[in-house]
Amino acid sequence: MTDLLTIGRNAKQASQQLSQLSSSQKNTLLQAIAQQLKQHQDSILAANEQDMKAAKSQGLTHAMLDRLLLNHERLQGIINDIDNVIALADPIGNETENRLLANGLELKKRSIPLGVLGVIYEARPNVTVDISVLALKAGNAAILRGGRETRLTNLALLHAIECALTEQGVAKAAIQLISDPNRALVGELLRLDQYVDMIIPRGGPKLQQLCLEQATIPVITGGIGICHLYLDKHADFDKSLAVIVNAKVQRPTVCNALDTLLIHSDIDTNTMASMLAELERQQVQLKVCERVAQRLPAYAQHKATAVDFDQEWLSLVLGVKLVDDVDAAIEHISQHSSGHSEAILSDDNDTINRFVDSVQSAAVYVNASTRFTDGAEFGLGAEVAVSTQKLHARGPMGLEALTSYKWIANGNYTPRS
Repeated sequence: MTDLLTIGRNAKQASQQLSQLSSSQKNTLLQAIAQQLKQHQDSILAANEQDMKAAKSQGLTHAMLDRLLLNHERLQGIINDIDNVIALADPIGNETENRLLANGLELKKRSIPLGVLGVIYEARPNVTVDISVLALKAGNAAILRGGRETRLTNLALLHAIECALTEQGVAKAAIQLISDPNRALVGELLRLDQYVDMIIPRGGPKLQQLCLEQATIPVITGGIGICHLYLDKHADFDKSLAVIVNAKVQRPTVCNALDTLLIHSDIDTNTMASMLAELERQQVQLKVCERVAQRLPAYAQHKATAVDFDQEWLSLVLGVKLVDDVDAAIEHISQHSSGHSEAILSDDNDTINRFVDSVQSAAVYVNASTRFTDGAEFGLGAEVAVSTQKLHARGPMGLEALTSYKWIANGNYTPRS
């Protein structure tokens, strides 16, 4: 039977050891993890194959299967991301706000680890490694709760990580996995405030809401992407098409893939028809608004329903809507966005500036694909999650988001007057 109190207590003790490691010691540990993942790749891929077989028999969606899948290329990409994290500067121990106060105290603000992270996620075995290396680099311990569909893969990955921890003389409790599929353990983890300092859920709306309602620990929410792209009348349409296709098609099962295309109503019908036809050639299923159907009767059988513009599709489905200007696009995004990633395609600076200033999502792109919202693409090495809230961390959460700080005041036996 899983004893979360013991897991939490051991994680807290391990976090104390981690906070004392030097930058070189932490980087050496991450190098050891990369090496162990290479040495154990056959057993990791074999475990994933078993998880995939079970997931298919259980009828998991294509999006879930794509997230679950590990192959040699994807595993090598995960290992390469560890090298990226190693190359990053250590975020711990940085001092800012260094000033002498009128009362004689020398005041500093020093960055410190958060302590223990509790991370709950679904069919993403890469998250197991990403969180582990980022947590360790920032001096944190982590308690991981992956989905039951990726249980064997996660256990194989954890074994490699534990081998590296043991090799480097670091407590194995620095990274722990709750492999028991009992869902009651999630509720227990959310209330383990004696030992856990932050909860990070990576999953759908139900998981996010569960964590917000039940946790007695601060929760970082996000990871749900209802992403928009506004095609302005001043855009270069030839260049725009490649960006739109990329945002929707490159990997449609992830949270930064495009969900809704907003098109300026002044764009001529032939240009719009050509763009939509190219999306269909890319196997995209379109859900169009009434105005698009009126302009292009061939799409009359593909009208969007009342709820279609509130969907994170995670598949080759795309909502398409005509808007009269940038303000109408901003208003639509304000009503339907999850706050993840939005983009504008335009060559008009006034329109661009209005869009950037008004859209309040975690990431806003000008003439670029929404697919860039990713820790590695942002130069963060990897990511723990993509936060869509406005407190503490926003967007891809890398090393800096896994730190806190403390004030240090130096006096000369100074009493307060």
